Amino acid sequence: MASIWQYANPRKFMETTDKVLPALTVLAAAVVVVGLVWGFFFTPDDYKQGSTVKIIFIHVPAAIMATGAWFMMLAASLIWLIRRHHVSALAARAAAPVGMTFTLIGLFTGAIWGQPMWGTWWEWDPRLTSFLVLFLFYIGYIALWEAIENPDAAADLTSVLCLVGSVFAFLSRYAVYFWNQGLHQGSSISMDKEEHLADAYSNPLWVCLIGFGLLFVVLVLGRTRTEIRARRIKALEARERMA
Repeated sequence: MASIWQYANPRKFMETTDKVLPALTVLAAAVVVVGLVWGFFFTPDDYKQGSTVKIIFIHVPAAIMATGAWFMMLAASLIWLIRRHHVSALAARAAAPVGMTFTLIGLFTGAIWGQPMWGTWWEWDPRLTSFLVLFLFYIGYIALWEAIENPDAAADLTSVLCLVGSVFAFLSRYAVYFWNQGLHQGSSISMDKEEHLADAYSNPLWVCLIGFGLLFVVLVLGRTRTEIRARRIKALEARERMA
């Protein structure tokens, strides 16, 4: 565990990410491109949904990353509250716009997919509604960071907000298991033989999931580096004013 906590040191974090980020960026881009090209150009049309089903290769990974980003922010926020490591707080802050973007993509692609399937762009389905509320929590989280000048106070309050918002992140992922009513189908990734996707769709979908996951890591690491630099600049400006 001691080796893990060393990356809470901003200098160590910057040195390590400076080495791994370029290669990780190339890998993420390659996997995303392979997954999307495979999914959109080399899979057959569904016998019911036609070519519309192919939006699954964007919608599902984006939706999973949207909730996964919030849970990552939750873990980072808990580390901040318990151990007061600044890198964890900055990582949570860095992940918020990325998670919000994935949530927006999930909402947008879900509407495009839902309209021809359900006959409506939107339905106050438990899963859809909780996903929308999660998007609003992302906006509130980002706004709260910007509204408070003291960075430690902002980290404390946003961590509490993250704890509350985790309820909706959980519901957006698992609401279909709690409420039977609603238009949204069950999980697209399932081990159940009756619900499991055909390999023609599930294989490229897994590649897309891995690619989106790598993309999320790359974006969060890059934004965390930016947040660390911004914190250093503010510290230097404060010293100059005091000198």
